[in-house]
Amino acid sequence: MSDTGARRSLPGLTYPEEYLKRLARDLTVRFAGVFSAETVERYVLESFTALLRTSTVKAHLATNTIRFATDRVTALAQAKGAIARSVPEVLFVCEQNAGRSQMAAVFTNALSGGAVHVRSAGSAPSREVNPTVAAAMAEIGLDFTEAFPKPLTDDVVQAADVVITMGCGDACPVYPGKTYQDWALTDPAGRSLEKVRVIRDEIKDRVERLLDTLTPRDR
Repeated sequence: MSDTGARRSLPGLTYPEEYLKRLARDLTVRFAGVFSAETVERYVLESFTALLRTSTVKAHLATNTIRFATDRVTALAQAKGAIARSVPEVLFVCEQNAGRSQMAAVFTNALSGGAVHVRSAGSAPSREVNPTVAAAMAEIGLDFTEAFPKPLTDDVVQAADVVITMGCGDACPVYPGKTYQDWALTDPAGRSLEKVRVIRDEIKDRVERLLDTLTPRDR
């Protein structure tokens, strides 16, 4: 086998897509002094591989990988205290990250007016966002076009101040100093639009109550 062939057979030494190399380089520069190039590269390749497993629309894979990897590295930097957190960090976790947690994240972002930073993830992410859920949110003027299912990773849990779980069992790791809540919500998977509207409205009510619990100083 040639030297080139040997290098290609070893994981982590080559990039399967050119944009991953550019992303790793950009993030390495952005987080210089915080993370090594090797750490950034590992996060980029792990993020790409995780999304590749469930991605149904390959045309969106590059954009989603860039967003996912960037958010993970940012979360890790926040957890290390290398980046100041000016607003509360809220993480929503459900099983598929295709319905409940996505709705909660969109509502939190919209209702807080950006005064809360929100993430969402799934313990067993689906291949795509539930189209009925997207339709129910579109009815009230909330856009789901940038939403995509993401796997739950330890870094986003560590960066969160508040972690809301929704039927994902014990998949979410528990760290001291964080607020944990479990919301018992019906899974919208396989439900009619009428049923999803009910779930949507319940999530909106819960998000409003959650935001009311944050102190003015936090918000």
